[in-house]
Amino acid sequence: MGTSHHIGLHRLPPVLKAFHKQYPEVIIDLRFMDSEQACQAVEQGELELAIVTLPSAKPTNLEVQTIWIDLLEVVTAADHPLAAQQQAALKTLAEYPAVLPGPQTYTRQILQQELQRLGLELDTTLSTNYLETLKMLVITGLGWSLLPATMIDQSLHVLKTDLRLERRLGSVIHRKRTLSNAVKAMLAIAHN
Repeated sequence: MGTSHHIGLHRLPPVLKAFHKQYPEVIIDLRFMDSEQACQAVEQGELELAIVTLPSAKPTNLEVQTIWIDLLEVVTAADHPLAAQQQAALKTLAEYPAVLPGPQTYTRQILQQELQRLGLELDTTLSTNYLETLKMLVITGLGWSLLPATMIDQSLHVLKTDLRLERRLGSVIHRKRTLSNAVKAMLAIAHN
């Protein structure tokens, strides 16, 4: 089974705990990787299951099911110039450096689609696929970012914007693969 670091840290622990309690004899082979790589690994038959950020476009060979929805918030450090504004339009955000997930990530693609719709480009000074690292970069004042609401705490300032973005997190399996009993059980627990 593959999962992203963010889901592995913030969403998957109760699922894994319940699975292990119910099936203590099953050894879980858990691999941490980017969501895009995990989907590719399921498609190529290297993984039986991925619990990841789901792609916006439905893949031909993969079956995806939403488990959670992450609301995405625009965040800055408390002392960032944008933090003083009552509301920031996307056009205003584009005038300041951003620290964002890599351009090939599903999370970044959600933002890119909105930017393209408005004909805007961003100044992305730093890029990493680890959301916890992005949070640290925002806190240090290196730019604004887009982070799941589940990561928001007192160290971040949430900007009021006209953006209403979310990402779907869930399970990915191959349409033509027969699932093992362990994966069927994991899916049953995850989707409850």
